[in-house]
Amino acid sequence: MQLKKRFRAGCAALVCCLAGVLALGGCSLLGDDSGGPARSGAGAAPHSGASADPAIPYDVTPLLKPEKKYFGAAVPGAPNSMKNVDVYTKTVGKQPNLVEYYAGWGDGFDATGVRNAWAEGALTLMSWEPFDTPVADIAAGRSDEYIEEYATAVRRLNLPVVIDFADEFNGHWEKWGTNHVTPAQYVAAWRHIHRTFVDAGATNVIWAWSPNIVNPVRNVRLEPYYPGDAYVDWVGLIGYFTAGEDNAFDSVFGPTRDQIRTFTKKPVLLLETAAMPGERRRADIRNLFAGVEADDDMLGFVWFDHKKRADWRLEASPLALKEFKRLAADDRFGFDVRKPS
Repeated sequence: MQLKKRFRAGCAALVCCLAGVLALGGCSLLGDDSGGPARSGAGAAPHSGASADPAIPYDVTPLLKPEKKYFGAAVPGAPNSMKNVDVYTKTVGKQPNLVEYYAGWGDGFDATGVRNAWAEGALTLMSWEPFDTPVADIAAGRSDEYIEEYATAVRRLNLPVVIDFADEFNGHWEKWGTNHVTPAQYVAAWRHIHRTFVDAGATNVIWAWSPNIVNPVRNVRLEPYYPGDAYVDWVGLIGYFTAGEDNAFDSVFGPTRDQIRTFTKKPVLLLETAAMPGERRRADIRNLFAGVEADDDMLGFVWFDHKKRADWRLEASPLALKEFKRLAADDRFGFDVRKPS
């Protein structure tokens, strides 16, 4: 959303290049599939969706709508380094089981990061952002070599990953948003990417279609941008509790959820959320947990724990952090994704 800045493609590419130069990271066009070292425990304790035969793609079905809620976080440097995830875990008293990161179109697949998160019982969720490549070109097949190589790397690793492409597409503030891309171009690009992954056998991907909440862009209808149930596994809402607006859960997320429910019944994840620091943050956090808990179709949430234009980090508000920690202790939030049932 326009109230924050996230890691963008240039930063991600620079990190990837530095990682390659220093031989510290796992970024490469095809991913780190050389069998190099991962964090302790990598690949341990697979759930029933895993197969002893690498020729069989990982079955993500048990992860699509598990009994418990996802307890996610986006923190700097993760998942290629899990250091800040471990710090976040100590801060909030519970380990995230969904780790979100941002990658520019053209970046390599971070296989090392996926392994790192998996070793700690977490899925990775990659927000794939086409900053310098027109969406229409992607739809027309001009990035096919890149997509095919990326899909092959994902399939080769054969661990579950979540991918959302060109999030906040209904916002005018994005380079792939409403000022630059038509609904038809967006849908064509999404379907083309999805089909390329399927053709490569990379069915170990959970696809999250991720609009911004409609509150700031109520004139943009979402249905024309929907690729269709055959191409989407989750609806991933992006929305924040901000100052000066009604902070009831249904006020923040309800208009978007209700509109989406007119054309799909796919489960919903709050793919990116947080609350402005200040007096209201404790109440916002209570509303967040209660709203997610009350809706059986709500899979969980990912807290954006960055300082970007606003300080979304929980540590910025000690009293709100205490409330978050209390509510996070609820056993309904969080589970080891390697053993979802």
